[in-house]
Amino acid sequence: MNLAAAILCPGLLLLVLGVPLVLAPQRCVMLLRAFPRSIFGAWVCFGSGAIWFLWDVWNLSEADFGEHHVLLFCIFGAISVLAFKYTPDFLAVRGLCILVLLAADPLLKAGYMKFDFPEVNFQKILIYVCIGLAIWLGAQPWRLRDFFVWLFARPARARGCGYLLLVYGFLLCSVAFSYSTTSG
Repeated sequence: MNLAAAILCPGLLLLVLGVPLVLAPQRCVMLLRAFPRSIFGAWVCFGSGAIWFLWDVWNLSEADFGEHHVLLFCIFGAISVLAFKYTPDFLAVRGLCILVLLAADPLLKAGYMKFDFPEVNFQKILIYVCIGLAIWLGAQPWRLRDFFVWLFARPARARGCGYLLLVYGFLLCSVAFSYSTTSG
């Protein structure tokens, strides 16, 4: 992934998340409040995260336990399947955390050792904050439910959060386009 795309992807994601909060927070309330315990969200997020993780395990190099990749694949595959039966509560949140952690790798690798463009730090700050939140929410997934209760207690909070996401999304998109015009 090139650097412009690695900056543009989180920017567009922030725009997609911010627009519904600004335009129609009442419509978002039901969807976001239901997400932490959503069975469909668990299948989509945790299932996608498990598949992505198992793909990475299957393609381990010899230096990274690659000679045991079949055993690791079977163990983690069984854990992923059993999670749906034995720990279904907040599985959507844990799956979202897995996706954030796995997506952070290619996004950060794109800007590795690129010191000539300091604006990339806006993307890196966002990614590291998301990594910290993913680790925290992966350990305490009910905190996302509590955050949504707090966020939607007043409509101004949801709109304010939406505007914050939009502003940072526009910032990242402008940084991505300025990088693509200066580098090419």
